Amino acid sequence: MNELLASERQTQILQRLKASGKVLAADLAVTFSVSEDTIRRDLRTLAGRGLCERVYGGALTLSPSSGNLATRQQQSALEKQRLGQRIAAEIKSGMTVFLDASSTNLAAAKALPDLPCTIITNAPAIAAALDGQPSVTVIMIGGIIDRTVGGAIGSQAVEEVGRYRPDLCILGACGIDPDAGLTCFSQEDAILKRAASANAKRRITSSTVEKLRTRAPFLIVPLSGLSGLVISGEPDTEFETALARNRVSLLKAEERRIRD
Repeated sequence: MNELLASERQTQILQRLKASGKVLAADLAVTFSVSEDTIRRDLRTLAGRGLCERVYGGALTLSPSSGNLATRQQQSALEKQRLGQRIAAEIKSGMTVFLDASSTNLAAAKALPDLPCTIITNAPAIAAALDGQPSVTVIMIGGIIDRTVGGAIGSQAVEEVGRYRPDLCILGACGIDPDAGLTCFSQEDAILKRAASANAKRRITSSTVEKLRTRAPFLIVPLSGLSGLVISGEPDTEFETALARNRVSLLKAEERRIRD
């Protein structure tokens, strides 16, 4: 009976996590009339099953981003196509742009018209997608290719990317949260992304709806380090307020039509 009750309680905790993005152990203890130690055991169980991330005092929703680049391309494909169109609209003639390894940025590369610009990327798939654009100069960052990330990471890639001063850095991420900022699952990838964005004039990222208010273990930049967020759909009022407070422009994908 106790196991059944624990299972039911954990199911309700997951429902609360999905609704709000975070839960506090103290609040859950009151709600379910159990001790905080009991709730902490529940959260350890859920985290052990990969269903949440335990933090001090409670738990947070995990980012849905997982799998290698090819797998991620198939997740929310139409939404990423819309995001890619909106990202491509930010790239202007004459600009130098770092286009980070991500499935949405790959969609942006495919949507980019043939205009004179320079694209720096650590992602072979993005470089290949731009191969048919004669006006686009592509600079490929070298190093060890991480198949999960879909791009070069490690010391060589960090050293190479640090040589450039892009007008725009378009970061990929696994989660975005007002408190946690922009995050990813790989420490080496986070280091590369920070190096790529350090000298950029502007930094933007994109997010599918399900990534909002989720986080991964490694920080890329805090929310205040971004200039813009490309998103499809409407963020909740609290999230939009956090963007405004940190002077992050909201760039809505719906403003552009998907090209055939």
